[in-house]
Amino acid sequence: MRPYIICHMGTSIDGRLHPSRFTRPAAGIPIDVLRSHYEKVHDSFDADGWIVGRKTMSEMAKGTERSMADAPKLPREAHVAKRDGRKLAVAIDPSGHAHYGKDNVGGDHVVAVLGEQVSDAYLAELREDGVSYVFAGATGDDLSRAMEQLASGFGPRKLLLEGGGRINGAFLKHKLIDEFSTLIFPAVDGVAGTQSIVDYTGPEGDRPGAGQSLRLTHCETLEGGMVWLRHVVERSPG
Repeated sequence: MRPYIICHMGTSIDGRLHPSRFTRPAAGIPIDVLRSHYEKVHDSFDADGWIVGRKTMSEMAKGTERSMADAPKLPREAHVAKRDGRKLAVAIDPSGHAHYGKDNVGGDHVVAVLGEQVSDAYLAELREDGVSYVFAGATGDDLSRAMEQLASGFGPRKLLLEGGGRINGAFLKHKLIDEFSTLIFPAVDGVAGTQSIVDYTGPEGDRPGAGQSLRLTHCETLEGGMVWLRHVVERSPG
């Protein structure tokens, strides 16, 4: 078993992810009103935690690397630290590049999803910080295994996937997204080659959404002209 995963994203009408490049709101629409919708919808799901990639997590955690001399040899198995009933802040970090200095981000308990090739020194650093971790296979791309470890070690029922396009694409490819929640800003980015909601980087011709379909379950216009869509993912048998 694994948790129910909702990919919750805010985007321009052309599917881009960086609000700093969006066109400005129409006259009379405060930008703060538009920006506030994301967290309000996030909170409304009452999820047990959230998932982001290494880059986003590093920007939020603001930790620095430490030297861990004479680190002991540690088994490549899930480590469950002291959670204390907090929600989960899950970082997809196969190479072990994020640093924390504490066991939480924004009050939510950090769980790192790693590849088995990370160093013993890095694992020792996480343990010293009170951070939990699970493994996604040798190179960190076995996300199905990682989500199963999360479920067995922490028991989350529902998680929000809020990654960049590549993280979202990897989850879609592994058929791990159960629902999309998309907040569409009344804005456009317009720059070619910039990251979109799903940016799968697999072999040419590979289709990460193959065998999966979307069914619209909710469509709502929010204050300021933002549109909130929800789609459940339906999968073909087999």
